[in-house]
Amino acid sequence: MKKFINSVDTVLAESLDGFATAHADILVLGDDRKFIRRRALKPGKVALISGGGSGHEPLHGGFVGHGMLDAACPGQVFTSPTPDQMLAAVEAVDTGAGCLFIVKNYEGDVMNFDMAAEMADGVLQVVTNDDVAVENSSYTTGRRGVAGTLVVEKIVGAAAEQGMALPDLKALGERVNAATRSMGVALTSGTVPAAGKPTFEIGDGEMEFGVGIHGESGRRRDALKSADAIAEEVCAAIAGDLGDRAKGPALLFVNGFGGTPSMELYLMYNSAHRMFEKKGVTVVRSLVGSYVTSLDMAGCSITLTLLDDDMTALWDAPVHTAALRWGM
Repeated sequence: MKKFINSVDTVLAESLDGFATAHADILVLGDDRKFIRRRALKPGKVALISGGGSGHEPLHGGFVGHGMLDAACPGQVFTSPTPDQMLAAVEAVDTGAGCLFIVKNYEGDVMNFDMAAEMADGVLQVVTNDDVAVENSSYTTGRRGVAGTLVVEKIVGAAAEQGMALPDLKALGERVNAATRSMGVALTSGTVPAAGKPTFEIGDGEMEFGVGIHGESGRRRDALKSADAIAEEVCAAIAGDLGDRAKGPALLFVNGFGGTPSMELYLMYNSAHRMFEKKGVTVVRSLVGSYVTSLDMAGCSITLTLLDDDMTALWDAPVHTAALRWGM
């Protein structure tokens, strides 16, 4: 294992310290590193809080700031944050309008955010489950929440910034989630520092089709195919799951898993764009880059979100975070 670390026991703490120092103009690290919060809170605004296991950076801490999250709770690598982290975050960022938890559909995340919501006042939740690869996995009951979580956080974050009330934000988050589908393909495994070896073994001529963001298995292990062939199958699965709705304006998001060069991500975007356009989808907004990663895994996911005018305007609204910035 070759990684830039001092100790597997301190890698997360030192990474969080570096992140908070590098972006001290927009965020603050909470006591005992339980959460990352916006430096400047907006009184009377509903606070958005998310979180999950570390190793998926910049998700979620990289999306703390104007137009997205008010706080993010980082767990250990691929491990859910604990309820006391969410409660501390609520206490730190709730300015009186309540809080909305945005939770990826993994059993540990759902259980711990549920516990925190029960113990806090004025908290509602949106659970993301955009992965079409599998209905259930070893980590979930139901579909996994993956890269589409970013889309929910951005659109709902913009609406919260504009003053939307808590129940309406929850409804909006559920509407965006329902319009979003994703699927990923891995070419290599990621390596968890504490394990010191790849999470799974995969041959040079193989790929894991439908992989999860923790390296959990997907639909099947298959021989490596061309980018066009991969994109065609992924896009067909996404469009097939959306059914008759898979047409009209949409956001196309090609996400890297941490070990894939931008050149390859844009190549995959080109393939996916052509495939969706053939199916009657009009790509009007795009995002390409490594935003929801799996440590150093090589691979990518493709996400499609069907847009209406309101969702498009909220996607375009100003955002200023460590990882996503425009319109400011």
